[in-house]
Amino acid sequence: MSRTVTLALVDDAGVPLGALPAYDVPAPWWQEVSSVVAEARRRYGLDVAVLRLVAADRPEPPGGHLTYLAQVSGRPSVPLTPVPVDLTPEPLRAPWAEPGGPARSLAWAAEELQRLGRPVTAVAQQRTWNLSAIWRLDGAHGTAWLKQVPVFFRHEAAVLRWLARAAPGITPIVLADDGTGRVLLDHVPGEDRYEAGPDERAAIAVDHHAIQLRAVDDVAGLVAVGVPDLRGPALARWIRAALAPHDVSVVVDLLAGLDDRLAEVRRCGLPDTLVHGDLHPGNVRSDGTRRVIIDWGDAFLGHPAFDILRLTETLDAATAGSLREAWAARWRADVPGCDPEQAVALLRPVAPLRMAAVYALFLAGIEPSEHPYHAGDVPACLERAAAEAKQD
Repeated sequence: MSRTVTLALVDDAGVPLGALPAYDVPAPWWQEVSSVVAEARRRYGLDVAVLRLVAADRPEPPGGHLTYLAQVSGRPSVPLTPVPVDLTPEPLRAPWAEPGGPARSLAWAAEELQRLGRPVTAVAQQRTWNLSAIWRLDGAHGTAWLKQVPVFFRHEAAVLRWLARAAPGITPIVLADDGTGRVLLDHVPGEDRYEAGPDERAAIAVDHHAIQLRAVDDVAGLVAVGVPDLRGPALARWIRAALAPHDVSVVVDLLAGLDDRLAEVRRCGLPDTLVHGDLHPGNVRSDGTRRVIIDWGDAFLGHPAFDILRLTETLDAATAGSLREAWAARWRADVPGCDPEQAVALLRPVAPLRMAAVYALFLAGIEPSEHPYHAGDVPACLERAAAEAKQD
């Protein structure tokens, strides 16, 4: 599957110029724009900065025919086609999705790297969507990555700095951050481990257990630096508030009993800790010798079982069960008298319910033209939560 892309261009002042002829790129995932930028350069000799998605011919990713707004300096010599694009200001628009936004962020990153003695010689845009913008910055002293995230992920830099002290070597190194969502990260060799098998997932679970055990003793410090606090009853309140604008009829019974269920979970005796929030193998990077857990924007303080449920959710029942048994054994050894198995059983329907709330908050915090990225996720997660609740 591929994408067909139309770039609607604006100049540095945000004045619309027209659209380039449509072209195909191999990667079907809408937020991946490195090939979009490279193909515009190859075909038309243009250096563009992709700002945001403005239209799609299908309700959700991947693939299809997409129109992006992109910025270019000067007026292209290639003939452009008039195209209607709504340039009305939008209060929920990400700062990197505005004309001039990428340039401001890259200028900040270049200044920080210069200060660190790592001057930039080449820049490549990798990704842009409502949850992040990512650029690769190369120089004679190595590669760094500029990541910019929205306000609801702003705590990620603080989490990474805490992790660098508490668990050095298994998370990305922060080179700089500006407190608003921009962070510079040192390069991590290897590849994202989307295809990790059971043995590798078991190793990831062991790595992550060490992090969570260390965080048990510093929950207050993590709260102080802005990590969302979803311990105990706060989780139920947060879920209900996030899902209030949505049709939750399929999980009405689960929501009605959520406080009692979470009270039972607390009686299982596991401590609250730092939760990654999206611990699937694609958020682990490895070069075969070193594993690094990345993308901590979904992190919160709460129950550790959420991460083992996420790490095992795509596995067959027997394999998932084996990994969860090992996870439970570690917690029983470290917290005598706790009941990890019962906690997992109680939280199985809550895990997709929490994810539905996460996607609901994304939708509430991003501009409408980017809703197709997530609109289908809320009902899909609610259906999964209902299915898990029926198996209680």
